[in-house]
Order: sequence, then C-alpha cells, then structure tokens
Amino acid sequence: MRAGGKHNDLENVGKTARHHTFFEMLGNFSFGDYFKKEAIDFAWEFVTEIVALPPDQLWITVFRDDPESALLWEKKIPKERIVKMGEKDNFWQMGETGPCGPCSEIHFDQGPRMSCGKPDCRVGCDCDRYLEIWNLVFMQFNRNSKGELLPLPKPSIDTGMGLERISAVCQGVWSNYDSDLFAPLIRRIENIAHVSYGKNPSIDMSIRVIADHIRSMTFLISDGILPSNEGRGYVLRRIMRRAARHGKFLGLSEPFLFELSGAVIEKAKQVYPELEFNQSRIRQIIQGEEERFIHTLDLGMKLIEELFLRMKEENKKEIPADALFKLYDTYGFPLDLLEDIARDEGYELDKKGFELEMGNQKARARAASRFGGPDSGVVPLYKEILNEHGKTKFLGYDTLRAKSLLIGLVKGTERVKKGSAGEEVFALFKETPFYGEGGGQAGDRGILSGEETRAEVLDTFKPLPDLFVHRIKILQGELIENQSCLLEVDEKLRMDTARNHTATHLLHAALRERLGDHVRQAGSFVGPARLRFDFNHFLPMTRKELDHVERVINERVLKNASVSRRVMGIDEALKQGALAFFGDKYGDEVRVIQIEAFSQELCGGTHCHSTGEIGLFKIISESSVAAGVRRIEALTGEGAYDFIKSEESQLIQMAESLKAKTADAPQKLDKLLSSLKEKEKEISALKSKPVASKPDGGTEIKKIAGASVLIRQMGSLEPKELRLALDGYKKEPGADLILLGSSVEDKVFFIVSVSPSKIKQFHAGELVRELSILVDGTGGGKPEMAQGGGKSPEKLADALLQAEQLIQKLSKIDFK
Repeated sequence: MRAGGKHNDLENVGKTARHHTFFEMLGNFSFGDYFKKEAIDFAWEFVTEIVALPPDQLWITVFRDDPESALLWEKKIPKERIVKMGEKDNFWQMGETGPCGPCSEIHFDQGPRMSCGKPDCRVGCDCDRYLEIWNLVFMQFNRNSKGELLPLPKPSIDTGMGLERISAVCQGVWSNYDSDLFAPLIRRIENIAHVSYGKNPSIDMSIRVIADHIRSMTFLISDGILPSNEGRGYVLRRIMRRAARHGKFLGLSEPFLFELSGAVIEKAKQVYPELEFNQSRIRQIIQGEEERFIHTLDLGMKLIEELFLRMKEENKKEIPADALFKLYDTYGFPLDLLEDIARDEGYELDKKGFELEMGNQKARARAASRFGGPDSGVVPLYKEILNEHGKTKFLGYDTLRAKSLLIGLVKGTERVKKGSAGEEVFALFKETPFYGEGGGQAGDRGILSGEETRAEVLDTFKPLPDLFVHRIKILQGELIENQSCLLEVDEKLRMDTARNHTATHLLHAALRERLGDHVRQAGSFVGPARLRFDFNHFLPMTRKELDHVERVINERVLKNASVSRRVMGIDEALKQGALAFFGDKYGDEVRVIQIEAFSQELCGGTHCHSTGEIGLFKIISESSVAAGVRRIEALTGEGAYDFIKSEESQLIQMAESLKAKTADAPQKLDKLLSSLKEKEKEISALKSKPVASKPDGGTEIKKIAGASVLIRQMGSLEPKELRLALDGYKKEPGADLILLGSSVEDKVFFIVSVSPSKIKQFHAGELVRELSILVDGTGGGKPEMAQGGGKSPEKLADALLQAEQLIQKLSKIDFK
C-alpha cells in the first residue's frame, strides 16, 4: 500500500528524522475473518521472527478501556512493558460518527542515545527513543450521531507499518533518511550539487528535503496529478517548489529535480512498473515546473527590490502582511526565503498579519465547500450510511428514470431525517439512474419527485467509490428518510455529455494515430457544454495536425460507427489491447468501450450508441498545461454548430466593415495591416528624430561638472522610440552625457547615455536610479547606458529640472 504524508506539516520535512510527504504503508485488513487474538499473534510473529527485532526492546500500548487486548499481550511480553493510553492516542476514528475502535501499537526502544533526556521520558514521549512501528486498529464499534458506541456485526482489523521506519530500525540507523531507501537519492544529490551529506546541518536538511520531495512528486505525476493552483495539483506544486528552493540553497541555479526522478524510478520500478512506463512524462513535467519556478524566483526578487525601496523611502522596518501574502499567494514566492532575504537587509516580517491573511484564505476555501461536497469534512457521515445500507446500485447505463428508496439525508455537516421546501440537502438512494461525477465526467442533473414532493437534482457525486450522493434543492413538500421517490435524469444534458465523452475517445485515438503512440491521456473533463482533453506530447500541434485530427473524427461521426460496451476481466481487456490509465483504479472486472477497430478503452462513463449521435466535432483551442502536456478543448453537437455559426457571423461582420466579400476579407485585411505597419514606422521615425531647440537647428548643450550634457523632454515617446531618438542624438557631435525623458499615459520613461571618455566620471545606471525615484519608480543599468521610469508623469518636468543637480552630485570628479 502506498500513502502520502501530511502536506500541512511540510515545513517539518527535512528537519526531523521521521516526517515525510510520501511514505509506504505496509498493512493488511480483515473484514470479519479474525479479530484481536489473531491480529496480535500475527503482529508478534512478524516483528520478532520474520523481522527478528529483539523482544526485550519492544513496548506495547493499549487503550485504557480495552482489557482484552492487554491480557492477550501479557501472554507475550512482561506486563510492565504494556502501557495503557487514553482515547487521544489509542482509539481510532475518522470523524465524530462512523466505524471506530481501540487500537494497540508496537513501539521499539531505540535506547538512551535517542532520548530527549527528560526525567519523565517514556512511551508516548515526542522524542525518538520509543518509536511506534506498528498499529493494530480493532474496528468493533459504530458511533452514531448521538455518540453511542454500537457493536459492529462483523468487527474488523486494520493494520499499518511504515516501511521507512521499519527499514531504519532493522538497519540500526537513527533516521529514516539514513536507510537504504534514501541512500541512492542522497548520493545522487551529493554528486549533482558537489556537496557532502553529514558535515553541515543546513546542507543536510536541504538534501533530506529534496530526497523526500522527489519521491512524492515522481509518484504523484505518475498517478496523473499535474502541478496547479488548486487541490492535489497545488500540493504537488508546493512540494516541487520547496525542493527547487532547497536546490538553490545548495547552489543549484539550473533545473535538476527532473534528473533525480530517474533514481526514484530505478529504485521502485520493480514494485511500481507504471513509474518506468511514465518516466519520460515525469521528467518533462518536473523540468517544466522547475523552469517556471526559476522564473518566479527571478520575478520575485525584482518585486522584493521594489518593496525594499518603498520601505526605505517610508522609513519602515516591518514588511506589511498584504505585501507578504501577495508575494506568497500570487507569485508563489516562499515566505521563509523572503524572511532570509529581509533579515539580510535589516527588515522584519509581519508574520501575525500574514497568518491572518492565510486564515482568511482557508475560511474562503471552507466556505466554497460548505454544501457538503466530497472534501467538505462529512465523509464519515457517508461512510455511516454506506455501512448501514451498502453500495448504491447504478441503473443509469440502462435507464434515465427509476423509483428508489431514500436511505439517507445530509444537511450541512449533519445527518437529518427530513428536508423541507427551500432547503438544499444531500440525498442518498438505494439505487439511482444518476451518474456520479467520476472518470472526468460531470455528474448528472435532473428532477426528483414523490407524492407531494418535487425537487431539483443540481449535481451528483461520489464521496466514496461505491456511494452516489445527489445535491438537491427541494422545491415543494418534504423529503423524508425511507420515502420512495421517482428519479429522472435530464435527458438532454445526459445526451450532450455522452456526445462529449464518446468524442474524447475518438480524439484520443485520432491523436495517437497522427502524433504517435507516446500520446496518452493525462486528464479530461466531459460535461454537457464542452470537453477538455489533456495528453502527453512534447510540442504544440500545428494547424495542419489539428485540422487532420478534426477531419478524422468527423469522418468517424459520418460513418455512424457503433459504440459497444462490454464487461470483462481486467487481464482479458488489457490482452485485447484496451487502453488503461495508471492514474485510475480498476477492479477485477472492467467496462470496455469500443468504437469499431478505431478505439478501445476502459471506461465507466456514459456514451453514445453510435458515433453519428455526436453530430459534429469542432476543436476550439490547443494549449500547454505543463511541460510535455498539451490540452485540447472541443465542442460537439449543438455546441459545435453554434460556435461555427458565431465564427461565421464575425467573419461576415468583418467583411462588411472592410467592404469586401467574405472570401476576399482575409487578403484585404492583410493589406490594410501591412499599410498600417508602414505608417507606424514612418511616424515612429519622425517622432524619434532629434528636435532642434535653437533657430540654427543645433541642440542645447550645457556644461555640468566639466562635461557637455544634453537634457531633453521628448513628449510621448515609447521606450523603443526613445532609444531611436537617443541613437539620433548620439550622432550629433559634442555631447558627453545625454538624458532623455518622456511620458505615455500614466508612465514615465528615462534613458541615459554616457560617452566612453566620461564613464569613469559618470555612471548612467546610478543617474537613472535616482531620477526614477523622483517619479515613483525604479531603474538602473550599465555605466554607459541605462533605462528606468516611474508611474507619476506629473513629476517628469520637475525631475528633469533636478537632473543638473543630480549629475553634479553623482559626478566622481570634484570640479569646484
């Protein structure tokens, strides 16, 4: 069994010997086959005989109100090494309701060298002396909404042992990172960064962070997760950026994590063959994210420099919370890195204010899930209903209309017996024709009705793999538990979704046919309005390739090819060539969707009966999602027709504006744009010519600090035009230093040039920096050439008046 760590403890990873973002859990389950005695016997046999840990170094904890477990352990270990603990430590439950029970843990005494040294150091201490290595959960109760513990008809066993911990213990090392699970990674990091592990605590921490995080990101990407700003993708992005930042601490300024992924794959590929299969994709995605983060760091440093400049002007020493949060949340700049930079510059961070901003963000996130979606914290309630009534039977492959028994209602975060008109609740039925969101397909919508009840089904989702939940707005009457209801799926929405889903299968096959077998689905979404398909490919698709794929799909639509559905064993399906995706979980039996000999995929979604039902297929965009991952968005049926009609309408309108036929409009527009471009060049050239300031056409040059200086306000020139003007003035003889300024709308631009003979006396970058401050901006550059500007055009004239004093002040030769 694989498991992920706690990303909310992210900052502890690398600092401690045990924190991880990814770990492998060894364990087994028993659902009614055996219970406490057998579980304890098996655990003791494994730990003392198979793993061969010394029995005299083992300690046991049991729940204080579980005398049965304590008596069973007394047959194996001295009573004084059995510790009774409270509910916090030795009673397992996922939520306030649902399956639960006492647990018993096996601890390994690593000796006094690992102790915290406190007089009361014992089992349960936070230090690493008594290390928990195995947990036996005895699920024997169901806690109802009243808090009562009711015996389960079939008590069960859930066990767990962390591979990283048991490896470290067996190998006699104090840290998980010193075990052979991490050794190859640490050696690879040492080679890449040219550092040594074990000599410098700061370097060691960064190496541990990178070694842990590269395992997480490799497995997450292999499972189909992509870096993003929400959900699991955001966790992945945080992990990747933290690892890249610690690479910076080791002196690595170029992407390197993508190379380390190979060491993870080499170590784990025998157990997880999908890693090797996805190796190229994993490398590309990691490298792309690294390159983006390097850009983020560079951008962040520029913003930080501007921030420090403002604080210096305002004589402030604490960076405000809103600025911290913007750098962190908008630009992805790590707070601890910012803290290090600020400390070097003598600034402090408003951490309390920042935490408040973070709390507000979390509150907004919680509010977004307040309706009880899959991530809203009410999963235990759904588990309770699943244990009581079993799996939801899905009828939607064969019918869109069915009567069913209401077996559960959830309102907010509580289970209720009934709901009234005007309320929004979550309803669970014994069976349903409504498809629950999954496999990239949106959940069904429709109508629910009873004798005096009418409600709208707004969405359907599956908080647990076998449980369908309907989000319902009650329009009339009441919904009462155990009520019989008629469920009717919105037929048009279901059909529109089916068109889009079948089209994604055609799209996948057409892309593989055109681009190659390396193309694999990396994610998808199909709803009634549109489809989105993410796939592995290295380059943007050309217009020719997109046109070809679109044509092939529409040819299949015109053929009205049959879409067959078959249920078979997973091995048989794969043997017949059906495409499967490692990110998805499959049972022993799978559903195969086949479109003649063109496409064959494992899929649990709803589909057309034949391709002709798609009507029309139209690609509307192709873009990049991440390194090595492209995205196509497309429409089918009425949506595709409406899109084409809209495009046609815009073309006709453009042709009318150009006073041309639609067939001639593109050519006429090209001519018009070419002519406009030429005119813009002429205007730019005229604007950038040196302007005479004297009747004889000469330029007005002043002597300042022993140098010939030209200062001019150039009207509304853009930076490019300002550079052209500078080139023109440089051709005029006599000027050692040229300073030009202009303003366009709400922006100011400066450019300064210093002749080679005066570089030792004047620094163009220093002058531009001081000038830019006068117009509320920044600037800088080389001694011979520099640019800058600001956001206060009304201050430009005054800044140019002060320029003479600045030139005198910044001159490195005293001419007094």
